[in-house]
Amino acid sequence: MQTLKIGDVTITSIIERDGPWRKPGDMFPAYDPIVGERHLARLDPVVFDPASGKMVITYQTFVVRTPHHTILVDTCTGEDKGYPAPMDFPKQRWLDEFAAAGLRFEAIDYVFCTHLHIDHCGWNTVLRDGRWVPTFPNAKYVFHKREYAAWEAATKRGDNPPGNVWTFNCEPIVAAGQALLVDDDYTLDDTVWLSPTPGHSPCHCCVNIKSGGQRAVVTGDMMHHALQCREPDWSTIFDWDAKEAATSRRRFLSEVAGTGTLLLPIHFPAPTVGRVEHDGERFDWSFVR
Repeated sequence: MQTLKIGDVTITSIIERDGPWRKPGDMFPAYDPIVGERHLARLDPVVFDPASGKMVITYQTFVVRTPHHTILVDTCTGEDKGYPAPMDFPKQRWLDEFAAAGLRFEAIDYVFCTHLHIDHCGWNTVLRDGRWVPTFPNAKYVFHKREYAAWEAATKRGDNPPGNVWTFNCEPIVAAGQALLVDDDYTLDDTVWLSPTPGHSPCHCCVNIKSGGQRAVVTGDMMHHALQCREPDWSTIFDWDAKEAATSRRRFLSEVAGTGTLLLPIHFPAPTVGRVEHDGERFDWSFVR
């Protein structure tokens, strides 16, 4: 993704991995191959790899630079977490792109997590002397308080939540006094605020960015692929509540369609940024190039 500039804010991407990842039928339980093939034929070709039959999925962090703050939104999977395949891919690319962006760990002011799945909060912490510690020593980490509580409770019940995110990526932040446990309507300032889109996780939120009369939204995992614009009811195998996820997705897309709002879905491949328009009960996705 090229640097996106809206008003006094710039947004760039740090990529951890990209390329073909999963077949649509493995991702969406409601997937209909005939319907899916028809949609894929009209979608931008960058979102699907015909050779492998897999969707192209990117793992990335967005760097938001405002006049007052340097912010990271979602921190991919991170190192040393002991993830099994396929999540055990090399992570050096993220570190290299972080440095290439002219960033230092000490320079990050805020880390926003749209939700607390393994591929969105992994670089929250690093392993030092056998302990998980905050990667960004001067940052405040923004967690939804009920999202945090849900994963804490699941961990303590022994439910084996994905990647043990609470133990590795979240609790150490709270223990270090760097967490902000917030509600749905948290507002950092007149430039950055949250809006709720629950379902994929208990309290999934989107991160809104506004400046110079323009609005951009980091949509996290509210949707994973452009197919979900054509079929908003196709929730993923990873959703906490598939029905609620579909409701949130349709409501969000209905609200932003035709408004010129710039959308930054975490898992959409380059050029990543796009807009949606109404198309009856469906929505048309188009990348901004």
